[in-house]
Amino acid sequence: MQPEMQNQQPVFTGNTDVAVGQNKVLRNTYLLLAVSLIPTIIGAAVGTSLFDFSFLRASPILASFGILAVFYGWIYMIERNKNTSLGLYLLLGFTFFMGLLLGPLLQKVLGFRNGGQLVMMAAGGTAGVFFILSGIAANVKRDFSFLNKFIVVGVIVAMLAVVANIFLQMPALSMALCGVFIILSSAIILWQINDIVRGGETNYISATLTLYVSVYNIFTSLLQLLGIIGGDRD
Repeated sequence: MQPEMQNQQPVFTGNTDVAVGQNKVLRNTYLLLAVSLIPTIIGAAVGTSLFDFSFLRASPILASFGILAVFYGWIYMIERNKNTSLGLYLLLGFTFFMGLLLGPLLQKVLGFRNGGQLVMMAAGGTAGVFFILSGIAANVKRDFSFLNKFIVVGVIVAMLAVVANIFLQMPALSMALCGVFIILSSAIILWQINDIVRGGETNYISATLTLYVSVYNIFTSLLQLLGIIGGDRD
């Protein structure tokens, strides 16, 4: 697949051409999002069965900040190269890395007697949320750009809470953060897809990155909540 990644607004001759261009960006975004799940699944399999995460438990605070640094540094590199094929490869590498990071959570949940069922429930719930929200964002005529300020403030507050909980390690705060990430990620999905449909976002690598992180956050948050509430240790 040879992507067209130039983040330039093409010159259209009419509304039909505009719609075609927007639909192409949306279609490519959905396709790349689906493809990005493949390295995620591979990374998750490696992280769950082959990777040793004992170093994370040895120094959890240092490891958490290290992961955050790699996470945001990788996102920065993708955004810098989103108009080139390098951006595509960086994105796929990023999704593999994110799959690896699922290892500790999956190991913990799969340790429950009903762990496999919980993973399937989280995956099904995530898919359901994404398809419902994407359908609303793509077909409702309302402009969801008003969510932008809420998202910016929400991301800042959520990240400050994440950093605080690295030190505090409060179970109640962890559960609250799961709920916050589900709500915030849902809002981001609505905003991003609506922005594509309205022609505001013309680069599907950047759009895919935003949607991928949102889907990933919803899945991990649901899985953590299900593990806390419904995990069967017997």
